[in-house]
Amino acid sequence: MMPRNGPLPLAPHYPAVAGVPERQCHFYRAYGLTVASDVTLPELEPVEPAAADITIAVGAIDMPKPSPQAATTFRFEPDRQYLAWHAVGAFLISGGRRIDVEPAPGVDDALLAFPLLGPVMALLLHRRGLLVLHASAIAVAGKGAIFMGDKGAGKSTTASALIRAGHELLTDDVVALDLSNPDRPMIVPGFPQIKLAADAAAAIPLGQAEVRPQVHPAIDKMQHRLHGAFSGSVVPVARIYVLERGQRAAMTPLPAIAALPAIIKFSYVTRFGRAALSGDFAAMHLRQCSAIANHVGVCRLEVPAGLDRIGEAVALLERELAEDV
Repeated sequence: MMPRNGPLPLAPHYPAVAGVPERQCHFYRAYGLTVASDVTLPELEPVEPAAADITIAVGAIDMPKPSPQAATTFRFEPDRQYLAWHAVGAFLISGGRRIDVEPAPGVDDALLAFPLLGPVMALLLHRRGLLVLHASAIAVAGKGAIFMGDKGAGKSTTASALIRAGHELLTDDVVALDLSNPDRPMIVPGFPQIKLAADAAAAIPLGQAEVRPQVHPAIDKMQHRLHGAFSGSVVPVARIYVLERGQRAAMTPLPAIAALPAIIKFSYVTRFGRAALSGDFAAMHLRQCSAIANHVGVCRLEVPAGLDRIGEAVALLERELAEDV
């Protein structure tokens, strides 16, 4: 399903547009795709120049920009999706193959990367036919474990504790699922970075990680670029965990009737409301969420509130995933 949109020709350097200086094109690998990008993205794994599945081009976008008061502007069409943040820039996704970027004045690539590799990439992957969850995913003994939850539930913290215990990151924040075979959903590896709050990073140090500088005072999580501890291969989904804070580490299986609303809630595209599910995509999205609810075990996972007790959740997860599921 993922390569349904074929690769683009080898991307050239893009000329200067409306005062935007010419940039060098960089080539990366993420989500099983070759990315040719005018934006420097050290978060991704660099590769040699090749035919691009996704092209990221910097230049002028002839669409309305948000005012300082509105802060954001989102528009969704069948073949184009437009997202703009006054303080960051504008992003136009076309056909699941191209992202045009117009930075706000004075914004550097490090800040552009936050929406570009988050909601913008999530919408592009969605348009390519993948089910995208706002979650983190870890490979444990060849099985994929996905962690969903509300803000502050501990998705990245739990994932980092599993990395610390010797397991591999699949992706953080944007989890892309390939449902080409609905009976065997697969997690597509993203890129080797995880974002952690300062207290979690201090409590769960990742020795193989490079901590990148904070790019904006309003962004409290720091980017940890992993060197190793990353799975570059697709992995079957074994379990999905909906995280909640609790007094002790505990796990409760959810029936399909409760699992489906949870998957819909934490699918990335639903963050933008019904407007983002135009045309046939609403029906496709519901089918994808139903397939996951019917073929993958979904559990509520209570994680102890104290970071000093995160090991209890790790031990519980390792025991369950060691079993045949």
